[in-house]
Amino acid sequence: MDVRVERTRRSLQQALLALAHEHPLDDITIARIVEHAGVNRSSFYQHYSDKDTLLADALDVIESEAGARVPAFDGPLPERPPADLVEYLQHFETNAALYRLVLCEGGSSVAAGRIRARLQSAASAGVVASGSTAFDGIPLDVVGAGIAGSSLGVIEYWLSREPRPPVETAADWVWRVLVGPGRPGERALQPMTASPLTALPQVDGPDGK
Repeated sequence: MDVRVERTRRSLQQALLALAHEHPLDDITIARIVEHAGVNRSSFYQHYSDKDTLLADALDVIESEAGARVPAFDGPLPERPPADLVEYLQHFETNAALYRLVLCEGGSSVAAGRIRARLQSAASAGVVASGSTAFDGIPLDVVGAGIAGSSLGVIEYWLSREPRPPVETAADWVWRVLVGPGRPGERALQPMTASPLTALPQVDGPDGK
């Protein structure tokens, strides 16, 4: 990629991330982004069609820079959440305020969609690697989409908690949802029926409820 193109994109990404730490996403206009980035409006549209795609790219960059990635599966599933998953969720913890904005109702559908796609790929690979028969008769992409949606719901729930449970607790929750149906020696979850939150440890809120 041309150095000038890369520089402009990074300036726009950093501007949006900086603004997102101070304002709701709906309040951040393209005009404010380009002003903060020090570029003109036409430059924005030379690189991005909309704010959501810019935000998704910005999150991809900081995720990559942090070395955070959804765990890959190429063998038997471990009993405990792998280190990759803990590190991935640590990235969410570090940027909790930003990801709460992205994943909440009315957040960024593009950015959330990319996160969901990564989880779906991991979930589908996990079902295959486990040799599980829990979802026999259901297309693999449907299974992956269902598990990914549940996993993303758990992450959103975790980020919204006050006080927020530790990353290790969240990793255990997500791991149980992500690969629970394929775990040897455990009762398989019923596909598309049980809510993942009903199977998770309950954490009291600030009022003890």
